[in-house]
Amino acid sequence: QVQLAESGGGFVQAGESLRLLCAASGFTASINRMGWFRQAPGKQRELVADISRDGRPNYADSVKGRFTISRDKSTVYLQMNSLKPEDTAVYYCNGQRFTGRDYWGQGTQVTVSS
Repeated sequence: QVQLAESGGGFVQAGESLRLLCAASGFTASINRMGWFRQAPGKQRELVADISRDGRPNYADSVKGRFTISRDKSTVYLQMNSLKPEDTAVYYCNGQRFTGRDYWGQGTQVTVSS
C-alpha cells in the first residue's frame, strides 16, 4: 500500500505564490510517476503536472511557465507562481505504481482571490 499526505494549500491573492508538498509512505519503491491533479466545483478532475521517477516533468498547458513540479525520492512539490483565480480548486496528489494502479491524497484547497 501507498499513502499520500499533502500540505501547503491556502488562500492567496492573484499574482501570489503557493507551494504544495506531498509525501508518500508505505511501499514507495513501487511508485513510478507522482503528480498533482485539481478539481474545481462543477468540473472534472484534471491533470496539473506530473513527474517521472527519473525527474521528467509534464505540465498542463494552462500552468506552463507558472508552475514547477519537482521530486525528491518519494516527495513531490508543486511551486505555483503568478496564481490566477481560475487556479482555485482542490488539489490532489497522485502516485502511480509501475503496475498502473493510482493512489490519491485527501486533497488540499487552493483559493485565489482576484
